[in-house]
Amino acid sequence: MVNVEVAYAKPEEQVIVTLAMPEGVTVEAAIKASGLLELFPEIISSELKAGIFGEGCKLDQLVKEGDRIEIYRPLIHDPKDARRQRAIKS
Repeated sequence: MVNVEVAYAKPEEQVIVTLAMPEGVTVEAAIKASGLLELFPEIISSELKAGIFGEGCKLDQLVKEGDRIEIYRPLIHDPKDARRQRAIKS
């Protein structure tokens, strides 16, 4: 068994679920087992983006002991466009 955390954060709320999973489990399986997809229906499983400790990863990557899997939300604004807009206003 490996102990992992699955985290999801919105601007007003953050949830971290700790799980004990069998060795050889994937990121996607850990996310599904966490229950966060049911708790936050805005997470669309077909568009799921995730990472481990801030580093993007594929959903079929195997998890290791102590990994923190992070579910990423889509960007509302492109950071490059936001900088351009601020530069134009200056």
